[in-house]
Amino acid sequence: MDAKTNLKAKLPSRHVTEGPARAPHRSYYYAMGLTTQQIHQPFVGVASCWNEAAPCNIALMRQAQAVKKGVASAGGTPREFVTITVTDGIAMGHSGMHASLPSREVIADSVELTMRGHGYDALVGIAGCDKSLPGMMMAMVRLNVPSIFIYGGSILPGTFKGKPVTVQDVFEAVGKHSVGQMSDEDLFGLEQVACPSAGACGAQFTANTMATVSEAIGLALPYSAGAPAPYEMRDQFCMTAGEQIMDLVLSGLRPRDIVTRKALENAAATVAASGGSTNAALHLPAIAHECGIEFTLFDVAEIFKKTPYIADLKPGGRYVAKDWFEAGGVPLLMKTLLDNGFLHGDCMTVTGRTIAENLKSVKWNPDQDVVHPADKPITVTGGVVGLKGNLAPDGAIVKVAGMTNLKFSGPALCFDGEEACFQAVKDKKYKVGDVFVIRYEGPRGGPGMREMLSTTAALYGQGMGDKVALITDGRFSGATRGFCVGHVGPEAAVGGPIGLIQDGDIIEIDAVNGTINVKLSDAELAKRRTQWKPRENDFTSGYLWKYAQQVGPAVNGAVTHPGGAFEKVAYADV
Repeated sequence: MDAKTNLKAKLPSRHVTEGPARAPHRSYYYAMGLTTQQIHQPFVGVASCWNEAAPCNIALMRQAQAVKKGVASAGGTPREFVTITVTDGIAMGHSGMHASLPSREVIADSVELTMRGHGYDALVGIAGCDKSLPGMMMAMVRLNVPSIFIYGGSILPGTFKGKPVTVQDVFEAVGKHSVGQMSDEDLFGLEQVACPSAGACGAQFTANTMATVSEAIGLALPYSAGAPAPYEMRDQFCMTAGEQIMDLVLSGLRPRDIVTRKALENAAATVAASGGSTNAALHLPAIAHECGIEFTLFDVAEIFKKTPYIADLKPGGRYVAKDWFEAGGVPLLMKTLLDNGFLHGDCMTVTGRTIAENLKSVKWNPDQDVVHPADKPITVTGGVVGLKGNLAPDGAIVKVAGMTNLKFSGPALCFDGEEACFQAVKDKKYKVGDVFVIRYEGPRGGPGMREMLSTTAALYGQGMGDKVALITDGRFSGATRGFCVGHVGPEAAVGGPIGLIQDGDIIEIDAVNGTINVKLSDAELAKRRTQWKPRENDFTSGYLWKYAQQVGPAVNGAVTHPGGAFEKVAYADV
């Protein structure tokens, strides 16, 4: 206890609790019931993205209480606060999706401001839905105080007519319903049973992908990313995290000691191996940016290219997060990657041990087929592939997990915004072989880089998932499947080639060789560029206007500030 108390002389909270000048500050703490001893202990921020927007977040407040018990039992003083979350499942398919990616920045910024304003010494962050996971991790490496990330856990699968289902099935059912392949009664019945518990979407969509990243990058405790939200053991992970954060305060182990370039490569490898969401190619560069590390879409894609795809997870495979956890969880996948040379074992983690040390006791489980051995993969190419060409000089990304055809060529069918494209799909105003082009949905042009799940799911529901392709300067949900290329850059709003495409132009996509091109000469593209004019969007005030003025390109993570490379003093050293 004395050692922890004596730390105050070096910690940020000394500015709000120590010395005669801080008597007014201490009076506030006494007003909240803190004892003198608690006031002079290290302060640990316990941040959660709890809200009542969706099941992803509904269990986070309960988990925060377990973290606080752990902090208190180890001699720290927990200070709980919450921040926002925009849940993609609710925001999807309408203008609400403009708020999704920008919410990542608000989460990181609000956690930073709360920690700075109140002088907290360490952070345990709990997140449950897509953008809240990278947002919380971005705040951790930005602040660089001892930090541990906790995932709120996945939802349990539902059952419909004797078969397991997820929310992905509901999105795709909309497409089936639109072409008369599903009745009103069945659609109603499916929507009532697809999501039977608290927790984030159950397959390897964006939330579970970034939860996998949290373990692989070293910011989360082993196995903590896999346990479903309803499992009581989640409270044990939270209690342990609360205790462990105090060890990190004592040892001085900080996020930037953990999140190195090698750790980012480990994270990218687990995304590829698990067939994870293409959104990781946006979030990993953003996390790196907070550390002052240059790690772009192309760096992520290079790791994707050489990492085998080994986890048979939905949306491309058969299983969901619950199945993976019960088969051995993230450590099982990481162990086979490490044993076969696809991970850096010397990276430090929040346990105070390296990746290799954490995985030393993990044994292969031969009685499961969720995760394949890395030397006997499902496919030798990772589940996600980077693309580049005259249509995407700044790169693009495609998820190939579960796909058999990795090449596509066809005429462009262009739409300025998702709504028009979705209506065309709903009305079946397209042909087999078409390449849908949805532009002006990038970080700046959207603004907010919306996901296109409603459109892609409708196509799949109509049985056209492998008969057409779709490219966009926006994003795709982790639940998207089919030949769907996102993050095309430069985006249309800044004059990128995707904004110059016209109906009928032939687009060629090759996920084997990593190329995406339009069959137009440089001269023709240059001519069209002289005729192109910037296009205004409807957001001329408020946060989305502000975001559009600040946000950078997707290739660098769609970030909104200069990052760690330009930092003079980290918050942890104030």
